[in-house]
This record gives sequence, C-alpha cells and structure tokens, in this order.
Amino acid sequence: MAICFQFQSPLKPITFPASTPKKIPILRCKASFSTTTTTELEPVFTSVKSFAPATVANLGPGFDFLGAAVDGLGDYVSLSVDSSVSPGHVSISELSGSSKLSPNPLFNCAGIAAIATMKMLNIRSFGLSLKLEKGLPLGSGLGSSAASAAAAAVPVNELFGAKLGVDQLVLAGLESEAKVSGYHADNIAPAIMGGFVLIKSYDPLELKPLIFPQNRELFFILVSPEFEAPTKKMRAALPTEIGMPHHVWNCSQAGALVASVLEGDVVGLGKALSSDKIVEPKRAPLIPGMEAVKKAAIQAGAFGCTISGAGPTAVSVIDNEEKGKEIGQKMVEAFLEEGHLRSVAMIKRLDRVGARLIDSVPR
Repeated sequence: MAICFQFQSPLKPITFPASTPKKIPILRCKASFSTTTTTELEPVFTSVKSFAPATVANLGPGFDFLGAAVDGLGDYVSLSVDSSVSPGHVSISELSGSSKLSPNPLFNCAGIAAIATMKMLNIRSFGLSLKLEKGLPLGSGLGSSAASAAAAAVPVNELFGAKLGVDQLVLAGLESEAKVSGYHADNIAPAIMGGFVLIKSYDPLELKPLIFPQNRELFFILVSPEFEAPTKKMRAALPTEIGMPHHVWNCSQAGALVASVLEGDVVGLGKALSSDKIVEPKRAPLIPGMEAVKKAAIQAGAFGCTISGAGPTAVSVIDNEEKGKEIGQKMVEAFLEEGHLRSVAMIKRLDRVGARLIDSVPR
C-alpha cells in the first residue's frame, strides 16, 4: 500500500536577474523557498514521464562547486494526477531498481523533491501518484540521489505548465539532497540543467552553466566497482584544515579546469581533473584499488582520472570512444587485480540537456 505524506518546507525563493541575450546567465536564488504562485494551477497533462541523468561531481579540484551531466545513464519518474491521493499530497505507488528505497515520500529523494515542487507551485487541490525507476545504483558516486530528485521535480513542474525556472527546480532538488547526503549542488544542478555547471555561491545560491563547445568530442570513462561508498561516510574522511600551498594549488587547477571546459580542451581538462591534492588523497585509500586504477588509466592513454563524486566510481576523460573502451578495460583489470573488486566500464558522452520529459498524456 502506498504511503502518503505532505512535507512542509521552510524554504523560500527569490527572483533572479534576467540575463542578456548574448551572455550565459548566472542563476541566482536565495537558498530557501516558499509558494511562488498566488493562484492555484490546473494540470495540463494527466500523466508525464521524465528522465534525469547521472552526474560526475567535483571533477577533481572542484569539490562541491563543479559537476557535469552524463548521457545515457539515469533515473525515470512517472507522475500522474490521482483522485485517490489526498489533495496536496504525493503517493509513491511503485519503486523499482532498488530494494533499499523507502516508499514514504518524507524519506525518499524523489518524494521530497516532488512535494517541495508542489509547494512552490501552490498545488493544494490535486494529489499525485509517483513511480520511480532507479537506473543508478545507490552510493555509486554518479549522483543517484540527485537523479531521483531531478526526475521528480521536473515532471511536477511540467504537469502544471512549467511555471518554475531551473533555479527553483534546483532548490527543490537541494531540499532532497540536504536530507540524504548534505547541502551540495554539484550533482543536482547538472542533473537538472545538463552540461557542466559551476556553483558560484551557496548563500545566495548562484549557478553558472559552463558551455563545452559543440564541435569538440568528450567521453567520460566510468568504471564502477561492486563496492558502496556512502556520501556521508566519504565526507567524514575529509580534512578539517588544509595548508595554504594545497589551497593555492587546488584553486589554480580548478581555474584551469573551467578554462579547459570553455575552450573544449579535453587534454587540459584531464590534467586538471587529475590534480586534486585535498579531497582525492583522503578518499582514494578508502576505495580498494583506486590508486592503481588511476595509474592504469593514465598509462593506457587517458587524459586524466579521478574519483567521481564521493566514489567508488572512477572517471577518466578522452576524446575518442574506441580509445576509451581500451582505457576502460585496463581500469577494470586494475580494480580486480589490486582492489579484488569486479567492476563495469561505460563510455558516455556529456549530457547537454539535463532532466526532461520523455512522454506525456494531455488532459
């Protein structure tokens, strides 16, 4: 039996300045939200289905402020207006892909984000039924919780006429992330917006899309071992203080990474990706074989390699798909030989779109 729960969020948004046509906008929003519409909206669809992509957060030196969306991997949410669900509530009617997820919306990433979005839209007269299909494993370092949140926030918004902007949808997703893995936007922002995203500020929240050139090839080599690395546990391993030399180094490499993204310089991107001296050295020893995997990737020709998010997935970059397959195989072998872990390699492009509808039924 589905469990219904109405979540009252304390957050409240602020309007962000409009961008000029010739510039990529910085999306600004206060890290809180409340109802954003004064009159209740009518649904424009009876049901919708969405997809939200996996994400690679941190990208080496960009801890908590850089992330990218990955094409072809992610979560699905089906959402429908349901008269059997109490008005203003969400019912999670079906979960698939993981046995560890709660059907209670208060404790489910998709449920929290869906309810937060409903509150922002001032939806009080309609109940919604939600089905979540997990395409990403939990604790994989590929933004599993963010994919669920994004896949839920976007269809709620679309169901009622797409009145919210991406900044507000990111806030709804952040409400979910804060409950599960901490208040960080480097997964949820690219999951919703697509591409590379720079989190310029958290208070107020400012998001800067980084446009990778359309005419340049970029492939992520993602190697996921059979090992779970919960985000909270991996964050607990981080140092509480860092020395000035490492601070300066990481800042310079994060700047180099951003410049490489904007220039479409995959070689430069890889070098910066591999350069973290603060976070990766603390987390890599907690993932069996990770250091050997990074070495194997570089020796096989990858432009760079690091831990994806909190891990345990290792991510490398290259500009040729066939070469990527060779590198992925070497990384799999290193995980098995040095970490005694079986793993799977995937070669994926950058997802430039982010969370989107893939099906809908009009009213």
